[in-house]
Amino acid sequence: MGLLEHIGEARTTGALVTSSAEQRLRVSLQASLRRRIGITDNPPPPCDDPALAYVDPASIVRVIHSDFASMLIGGMASLLLQSLHPLAMAGVSDHSRYREDPLGRLERTAMFVGTTTFRTRDEAADAIRRVRKIHSTVSGTTAEGATYDATDPHLVAWVHIAEVRSFLSAYQRYGARTLTDDEADCYVADMAQVALDLGATLVPQSVAELDAHLDAFRPELSLSAPAREARNFVLKGVRRAPHEMATYSVLSAAAQGVLPPWARRQLHLPLLPLADRLSVQPAARLVATGIRWVMPPLS
Repeated sequence: MGLLEHIGEARTTGALVTSSAEQRLRVSLQASLRRRIGITDNPPPPCDDPALAYVDPASIVRVIHSDFASMLIGGMASLLLQSLHPLAMAGVSDHSRYREDPLGRLERTAMFVGTTTFRTRDEAADAIRRVRKIHSTVSGTTAEGATYDATDPHLVAWVHIAEVRSFLSAYQRYGARTLTDDEADCYVADMAQVALDLGATLVPQSVAELDAHLDAFRPELSLSAPAREARNFVLKGVRRAPHEMATYSVLSAAAQGVLPPWARRQLHLPLLPLADRLSVQPAARLVATGIRWVMPPLS
């Protein structure tokens, strides 16, 4: 994310050199941007055969998930929202190495989303089997004495709902183009299959169902001690250089802004609609435009 201070210069330079040189510059910046968030390998080419692909190549899922800028914002929002479920957060706190290896966890998550979005059914099935195997080892008891199990279909559904709502909200505010209501509904419906394959049994198929499911979870949510720690970890970030932290702060503020207001209150995050509209959103759109020049999304 520290690359963004070079993007303006890169774009000016790109106008002065051949298209081939500009493309080499963009490829170099893409690799550097991936490394800065923990993605070490270039993604394989997508599977564009509808008979083989896990997600239909024409699905709106591919459009949304190819927009790297809004996915960064949505990913952070998802982590914050997911943390509010005490049982789901206990599993992360007790069994994840996110504190010691946050970039490694980001890379694994990004690879899973990429595989289940752009690759074949067989490759997606392998990725899903690996996740389910990990989930089978994640169980325990919270400090309050409640038991949790990562294979619980209810918890699988919670993680899915928080993720889909966050990715969709981030794209609707910061994505490369405007979504129609039908496209938003199709995104929710097309994303349901991966949750079912991961072990959920009841998942939303439309935006209205998505928000209804999210509301139904609200009585179960709270800011537990592990959630407070995770919130602080996400807000602080893992980079230390001033220019990196400045960019991260903009993306983090944008992520907070796409959360439901009740979730921001429950996370004890400031709720300042005017500041969000006049300051955070313009800054985040500028950052998103820079990222989008480096990593153009599907249209």
